[in-house]
Amino acid sequence: MTQDFSLITHEVRRAAGKRIIYTEHALDKMNAEEEMLAFTEKGRPVHIVCAPKEDYLGIITAYVPTEEKWEADFKTRKKKEGDQ
Repeated sequence: MTQDFSLITHEVRRAAGKRIIYTEHALDKMNAEEEMLAFTEKGRPVHIVCAPKEDYLGIITAYVPTEEKWEADFKTRKKKEGDQ
């Protein structure tokens, strides 16, 4: 059985409202990027990479993280063999 990785716009919008920020990056003085973990109404994890602005939240990308690449908390990337 193949896993469904598609996301619907309303799933991302609702999940973004209940997000947990797990990584923040300052790109420069005016721009920052956040990586967030959220869950859809059905409990599916979603990673949302965004650029928060004063008046809105700019979504850069959103995707469903896989258990093969992420730890059970979906916040920690699994180490590849050979990584320190």
